[in-house]
Amino acid sequence: MTDADKGTVAPDTNADTNAGPNTGTDPTTAAGSPAWGRAVVIGGGYAGLLAARVLADHFAEVLVLERDAVDRTTGAHPTAPQSYHAHAMLAKGAQTLELLFPGLRAELERLGAPVYDYGERISFLLPTGYAVRAATGVRIQSFTRDELERRIRARVLDLAQVQVLGGARVLGLVRGPDGRIGAVRYRTGQGGEREVTAELVVDASGRTTSIDEWLGEARLPASPKSTVKAKITYTTMVFDRTPEEKDYDLAYQMTFAPSVRRGGAMLAVEHGRWVCSLFGFEQHPPTDPDGFLEYARSLDNPLLAEQIARRSRHDELHRYTNPGSTWRLHHRNPGWPEGLIAIGDALCVFNPVYGQGLTVPAIEAEALGSLLGRRRSTGTGLAGLSREYLRTAARIIKVPWSLSTTSDLMWSPAGQPLAARFAHWYNQQVFALARHDADVWTRFVKVANMTAPSSLLMHPSVLAKIARRAVTRRPEPAR
Repeated sequence: MTDADKGTVAPDTNADTNAGPNTGTDPTTAAGSPAWGRAVVIGGGYAGLLAARVLADHFAEVLVLERDAVDRTTGAHPTAPQSYHAHAMLAKGAQTLELLFPGLRAELERLGAPVYDYGERISFLLPTGYAVRAATGVRIQSFTRDELERRIRARVLDLAQVQVLGGARVLGLVRGPDGRIGAVRYRTGQGGEREVTAELVVDASGRTTSIDEWLGEARLPASPKSTVKAKITYTTMVFDRTPEEKDYDLAYQMTFAPSVRRGGAMLAVEHGRWVCSLFGFEQHPPTDPDGFLEYARSLDNPLLAEQIARRSRHDELHRYTNPGSTWRLHHRNPGWPEGLIAIGDALCVFNPVYGQGLTVPAIEAEALGSLLGRRRSTGTGLAGLSREYLRTAARIIKVPWSLSTTSDLMWSPAGQPLAARFAHWYNQQVFALARHDADVWTRFVKVANMTAPSSLLMHPSVLAKIARRAVTRRPEPAR
């Protein structure tokens, strides 16, 4: 950081002093060539923290421009309304976070966040009935978004290379003479526009990103978008767990287009609590405790209502409406500039029902770190990184996007593509088998948790079972 730049940043920072142990890698020696200078991350939420973590391995300085005032005790952002609700960390995401933050799972477990097999301690109500209870080999952990983000933030703030500037509102991007994005303009609470140079800028500003405006002001074209509407509203209550032992840590009823319009997820989390999110397609679960309980009683999985009714205390209820899924197709933007990338919700917003929103950014961050490491070890430099990363991120997003949006399209089934209708029908057959077939259920669990490719559900053994079922046409028992 130049002396001039230091003068524009340091006085406003309300970050920790970064005096803790540096859990990252020394960027001056990590990959066989000197570290690059400065990277700037726009947004200090979950995705921004993951980006800062991997950038700290390869840049001498990582500046995070964060709109809220944060420190190492800050959990989920109060300005991110979705953060109050139940969040699923898929197995692949948990594995990736453990690589980036060794010991994180054990740290959360010490706080009471349970670790369990996806098939053994889950009451999972599919649209065809309850999934079979059987070990899948897929281990997951449940916790609140608030605690996860707090633990990650503390670790990132311990990295000597990272500085978080709170209360910073980004105003725009600055293009250099070569067309690259080379600086970010921002304003702090003390007033006055400032500018900080960067060799790489990461948009991690979330679903409300202003990237279209920033590109327009820089005389660059906005990227096309792919949007699938599925208006799901969530209301969430966090409440105490009773001390008696239960045979489940997660109770779930999935929505399924077009007939199952109500659902819910209740997860055992740290500090002896449940977090319960009730949701509905074009419905609004109540925000008063009595109405919340009655909505839970309308579900076919009774465990959610049973635990809500037994509570002795609860936190304030929160409601959030997610309009659907949006993927900003930056990799298809011919005018996309060098020096700029995106991660997390700033790149792709998933329907939260499918639990992909925490896992995909972790995989994107790991991929970014791998690309940077390879370029440093080969002396390639940063030229072409933006497009290479965005193409890589698109490949990461493609499968979870297809899995979730194919189902969401069927809320309005008329006129949908044949491929979407077939995929929806195929899912129904898988769910019907998963009631009593542990192998099919395990395959579904691995695909849903992103630890196996979707082709695992197209295995000849599964196809044969679906074909036999179609021929025999066994009637489904009432659930």
